[in-house]
Amino acid sequence: PFLKPVHVRSPRSSARGQRRHTLPASEFRCLSPEDAVSVFEIEREAFISVSGDCPLHLDEIRHFLNLCPELSLGWFEEGRLVAFIIGSLWDQERLSQAALTLHRPQGTAVHIHVLAVHRGCRQQGKGSILMWRYLQYLRGLPSARRALLMCQGFLVPFYQKCGFRALGPCAVTVGDMAFIEMEHAVRGHAFMRRNSGC
Repeated sequence: PFLKPVHVRSPRSSARGQRRHTLPASEFRCLSPEDAVSVFEIEREAFISVSGDCPLHLDEIRHFLNLCPELSLGWFEEGRLVAFIIGSLWDQERLSQAALTLHRPQGTAVHIHVLAVHRGCRQQGKGSILMWRYLQYLRGLPSARRALLMCQGFLVPFYQKCGFRALGPCAVTVGDMAFIEMEHAVRGHAFMRRNSGC
């Protein structure tokens, strides 16, 4: 009888249990500059077909992963990146064009630049799960008071389900695209800070 191809294993892992102790089935961790190419490949595929451009280009991904890796989160399955979030700190009430490229270490707002899921892992709820994990993680960072993001109108319901509220039109434009700015209260607590893993 034929089995439904739910999970395709690589030839190296076909022998049962061979890789069980080397790569965890599912792992969440902060990203490093070494992850930049994998990040960009997922992001490019996710955004180019929809908007014709990427929120972050490869040099900008490296820039943020060097400056503030602790504000990123990647979801790895058997060592392979399947979804990620990249953020930076911002020090104003609302986002401006400068927020696209700057990290303001004294800021208390986490600007979420991008959330993307690998094309082979979409429609599985991974984006919602990763955002929930990320917001939980931010609660452990003393500096984080709120999270901000900008998105196109069709994504507003998705982020509302994640607990964000719409603030109205965003001052930032990219080409002829307009965005809605959204906010989520974080309320960081120093005593919850976890230093392991990131």
